[in-house]
Amino acid sequence: MAGSEAYAETQPTLVLNESSHHSKTPTVPAMAQKMIDAPCETLVGKRRTAPPYNSFLLEKTIISTFLSTPDEVAGKVVLVTSAASGIDRSIAELMHQRGARVIAEDVQPEVNQLAAESLVPLVADIIADGAAEQAVALAQNAFGRLDVLVNCAGRILYKPLIDITREEWHWQMETNVTGAFLHSREAMKAIMPQRSGAIVNVNIASYAAYFAFPGIAAYTASKGALVQLNRTQALETIAHGIRVNAIGVGNVVTNIINHFREDGREFLAEHGRNAPIGRAA
Repeated sequence: MAGSEAYAETQPTLVLNESSHHSKTPTVPAMAQKMIDAPCETLVGKRRTAPPYNSFLLEKTIISTFLSTPDEVAGKVVLVTSAASGIDRSIAELMHQRGARVIAEDVQPEVNQLAAESLVPLVADIIADGAAEQAVALAQNAFGRLDVLVNCAGRILYKPLIDITREEWHWQMETNVTGAFLHSREAMKAIMPQRSGAIVNVNIASYAAYFAFPGIAAYTASKGALVQLNRTQALETIAHGIRVNAIGVGNVVTNIINHFREDGREFLAEHGRNAPIGRAA
């Protein structure tokens, strides 16, 4: 089967332009089409002089970004952890904007700012005993069910491996791995009988699950563990109609490193300029 035909079959919600060239091109908004047609160096930054990227994959990514079904979560009940700020808050807000009923959980009281119709905040520490049970019960009591869990909570320890204490190691693992485990376990109990649902491990997997840098041994270990947890969950829940996926985010300008760098956001923005796209999100 030709690659373009396989792509078309795996994207049934897209409108195809049958009169286009041999690789059927979905009809896309003008901005997306402009990005598809642009020279490679325009997309990835002037630092890249050669076009090392597969144009078909790039086109597929752009189309998926611009044409993702806006109502795919409408009516679903979604639990988002660490939702007071950063990527996590943006996910909670976008889910709500697209019609989902949302439980937004965070240890920071700022999460209460999200309170709205069909969006219920919960101030809780995701690693505390009973927090995951409380969050899932709140979803069921407020909205009658739980359909989607988004494990977003994450933090980073920046320290050479030789200097890391046992307490610091646990500090890193508790949020990035244990919190996700506890919430996944309780979400599975609620979703499995429905035989339909999804668990997403976001801020999650991080590209640090596959790439390492000096000084973040505990962080990379936690992200690697989360990826393997994700794979095992997927195998254990597939027969119950539950999808489990990890999103390995790249450089996103958030406050995640502000506790050890005053210029945390600026550092992430600069680091992102080395990415193929030439910028951080």
